[in-house]
Amino acid sequence: GFNTLEELAIMRTKSFVGVTTTIALALAASSAPAQPYPIMDKIAAKVIAKYQNATCEQLWQEKQAGQGQPKSAEEQRAVQALKNDPQMAQAFFDKIAVPIVTKMFQCGMIP
Repeated sequence: GFNTLEELAIMRTKSFVGVTTTIALALAASSAPAQPYPIMDKIAAKVIAKYQNATCEQLWQEKQAGQGQPKSAEEQRAVQALKNDPQMAQAFFDKIAVPIVTKMFQCGMIP
């Protein structure tokens, strides 16, 4: 099982290709890891909007399309950047977890 809502969100969002690609592009554009994280905030807002504006059918299709696909170089860099900066990762997941998990629950993607 998952210990936290953030862990569940992390595992579920991995299958959504566009999320991590968007993060990677934003992180690449960031020149310094400052607090707060204005670029991360903008990306989090885009990720949240993506889920809030998508239909359940769109999310299911995207999930199916992303399964079994290798991670792009950008996605790998984004994941590594979040792993390298736990404070930024925590801030990012604090922002996106509830809206994404709520939408996934509404769409029957999680119990």
